[in-house]
Amino acid sequence: MARTVLMGDPSFFRIKSGSNPHTRDRFGRRKRVDSDRALAQWSGLKTKLEQQGVRVEVLPADPDLPGMVFPANAGFRHGRFFYLSNLNPARAGETAHYQRKISELGLEVRRLSSPHPFEGEADFIPAGEVFLFTYGQLEQPRWVFRPGFPPYRRVYGFRSDVRLLPALREIAHPREVLLLELIDERHYHGDTVLCAFGPRNEQVMVYLEGLSPEAAQALKARFGDRLLPLSREDGRGFAANSFQVGPVLLMPDGASQGLYEQVRARGVIPFPVDVSEFMDKGGGALKCMLLDLGNL
Repeated sequence: MARTVLMGDPSFFRIKSGSNPHTRDRFGRRKRVDSDRALAQWSGLKTKLEQQGVRVEVLPADPDLPGMVFPANAGFRHGRFFYLSNLNPARAGETAHYQRKISELGLEVRRLSSPHPFEGEADFIPAGEVFLFTYGQLEQPRWVFRPGFPPYRRVYGFRSDVRLLPALREIAHPREVLLLELIDERHYHGDTVLCAFGPRNEQVMVYLEGLSPEAAQALKARFGDRLLPLSREDGRGFAANSFQVGPVLLMPDGASQGLYEQVRARGVIPFPVDVSEFMDKGGGALKCMLLDLGNL
């Protein structure tokens, strides 16, 4: 058995729908991806995972579905089952690809009992004895007027619906599901503000400004000194979009030295990886670029 992750071939990575704040410039124009830079960074992450003993399965690219380069949204594994996400319309076509590939890897694929929007392990994060379920206000993407320049902004909203909570609690039982509300559209998935890490996965790195005050308080009450709050610089730099393999925490390049020192003090070795093309153009760093399938 080997720790296994799924990555999506980046050959057709581009900005198609511009469905999160990182995909557009300040005037609302969709950004352009540097394909050569993206491929080099993707290959660097894949190599680093393999050097840590991780088995990397690659999902073939589909020119019509550039979002498959971020397979963390495909769903989540729990035991011998894999539960498919209820993806937003722009990415719904990816589901058949995920179902086929994950079935080939030997997991039984299931659909959730609830039809409401939900984007997988990006919003359903195991942390010690509990699961963290992040959600936010759902919005119809649209342009709205505002004071200032430019005199308009785009509304994006979030990706997972709080109405999924009963279905997720049923799957997670007897483990508790802690409900946390996201409030900053730049952090539209929970894995951009939260990362469970440590020898027993019991520490939580968190950008508290991305959460509602009630959610921040709930985390503090639950985890106490096992909580590692991020500065605004590290939080907005997606430092929480990290992935632990054994004693190593792969982190987006550019985090502060102070954060690296805090991670080391908690028994984990930080290792920066440059995935800036994906973060700056697609709104997802290295954790978004992989789906954790555990031991297979």
